[in-house]
Amino acid sequence: MQILLTNDDGIYAPGLAAMERALRRLGEVCVVAPAVEQSGVGHSITFLSPLMAKEVFDGERRRGWAVEGSPADCVKLAVSEFCKKPDLVVSGINGGLNLGINVLYSGTVAGATEGAVYGLTSVAVSLEYDEHAQFDRAAEIAVGLIEQLHAHRDASAHHLYNMNIPTSALDGPAEVRVVPMSTVGWSTEFDRRVDPKGRRYYWATGTASAPPDGEMTDYEAWQKGFVTITPLRIDRTEREMLADMRGWELELK
Repeated sequence: MQILLTNDDGIYAPGLAAMERALRRLGEVCVVAPAVEQSGVGHSITFLSPLMAKEVFDGERRRGWAVEGSPADCVKLAVSEFCKKPDLVVSGINGGLNLGINVLYSGTVAGATEGAVYGLTSVAVSLEYDEHAQFDRAAEIAVGLIEQLHAHRDASAHHLYNMNIPTSALDGPAEVRVVPMSTVGWSTEFDRRVDPKGRRYYWATGTASAPPDGEMTDYEAWQKGFVTITPLRIDRTEREMLADMRGWELELK
């Protein structure tokens, strides 16, 4: 199996290295990752300037390609130039969870999403933030689940998954839950400050609010210590609204 591996923490991130080591048992791993951290860039791409890329080595061993762009750039360039026929795309391991509405902002999820655009089974993997994160253990858990997800692939459909691993799942028995993403947004809170030159600036301090009662989402499942997997879609059309809106008989005036 040919596996394309990317991330948004950069090619030197420990989570990427751990995932590369773990994925080798499934096949050949081709690493194409951002040269520097790209957290929070979402699905941005580079098209108004050249996209620079260079090979990166660990001693004599070639680690992969470092791209001066976003995770989506990395996947695009990889499929075009460096890893033309991957069977699987993995993005991560991210140092920090990508739950709920963060899916929209996450470069990690965007890397996997770009793979799904090409019809490839693609998985974004994130681990709860910890200064002493056990990335190797998280990678073992993730690869075991990735292998199962890939086994259920359907060549006629896109398959895109977002996986989040809580710290508690690394140290003892844990379970996995397939759950929808929470859609609760972040609060709009900023700490207003003034720099030494008297210029005003703002530091985001808001956090995601507690989700409403009802169906268990990825946010709630994480709070309960479950490893979460959420199937995502590329087509953002609200199809239930199509018929209703066509009945509105909108016209230009």
